[in-house]
Amino acid sequence: MTPRRAVRRVVSLVPSLTEAVAAGAPELLVGATDWCSHPAGLDVTRIGGTKNPDTARIAALAPDLVIANEEENRPQDLDALRAAGLDVLVTEVRTLDQALVELARVLHSCGLPRPDWLAAAAAAWRDLPARPAELTAVVPVWRRPWMVLGRDTFAGDLLARLGVRNRYAGHADRYPRIPLGELRACGAGLVVLPDEPYRFTAEDGPEAFPGLPAALVSGRHLTWYGPSLTRAPGVLAAAVDAALNTTAG
Repeated sequence: MTPRRAVRRVVSLVPSLTEAVAAGAPELLVGATDWCSHPAGLDVTRIGGTKNPDTARIAALAPDLVIANEEENRPQDLDALRAAGLDVLVTEVRTLDQALVELARVLHSCGLPRPDWLAAAAAAWRDLPARPAELTAVVPVWRRPWMVLGRDTFAGDLLARLGVRNRYAGHADRYPRIPLGELRACGAGLVVLPDEPYRFTAEDGPEAFPGLPAALVSGRHLTWYGPSLTRAPGVLAAAVDAALNTTAG
């Protein structure tokens, strides 16, 4: 099975997809967002953020393909790129299984063979050791106002596979705003604090949840889908275990 046409110039609007393409063929990428930080030193034209890309600059790069995501990128920007005559591939990722399928689709559309790291990522998430007891966690992604993971999120699916249940997985919204008082009183046994999109740190986040174990995790390993998935289970599990062990000690 071959791509429908040759692709020699790609603009990526998603950090995860930038890393995925660059892992095998960095020369294909001619443009990427300001947030595309991996691989380090990627020499491409920067076209703005995921939410405010410079569509005119993208069109001027004359890409054969623009790769995007339905959550990270705005419909009006993607429509503008299509109106400029560009081919736009839009991914949808709500679960690990979806991520693996969509990654294969993107790489195939770029004319790339299925990489070894994709199989390694699937294997890394298969047959994970069971946690002694399932944890319930709140997972803030922003503060001022406080926002947390809700239903149908990729990050929530990864945590569930590690035995960490998202307290707000049944919420009607995918990223609900929840008052801090409610978060503190919701009965969770853990707070998971990623370093993106809001950069939670040891000094900025845990103090809002006194007495609750706080796992500071790499946002790249929690929310990115790409080569980082191969190490993500170990990185995330270690952060959760460190939080629990520190509290127990």
